[in-house]
Amino acid sequence: MAVEEKRSQGHTLYMQNRKELHLSGVQDVRSFDEQEVVLDTEMGVLIIRGGGLHMGRFTLEKGEIDIDGRVDSFVYTDKMRRGKNGESFFARLLR
Repeated sequence: MAVEEKRSQGHTLYMQNRKELHLSGVQDVRSFDEQEVVLDTEMGVLIIRGGGLHMGRFTLEKGEIDIDGRVDSFVYTDKMRRGKNGESFFARLLR
């Protein structure tokens, strides 16, 4: 799927009982651990904080991700520093 096609699908965030998140419009995963997940989305950088966070289904081609655990907050920002040499989490993982 072309990048332009993926962008035209938009960005949605569905949260159920502060325990399950279903997102679309995800472009990249910058980092994640049990307390914080940082995602590039079509609407900017999304920072999700909580406890026991776990990344379930992730389909980069469709830009979809599921996250479960206790969600305490989520914040959007337009800019945030990338990891070492500007690489995303998965780029560093697959090196």
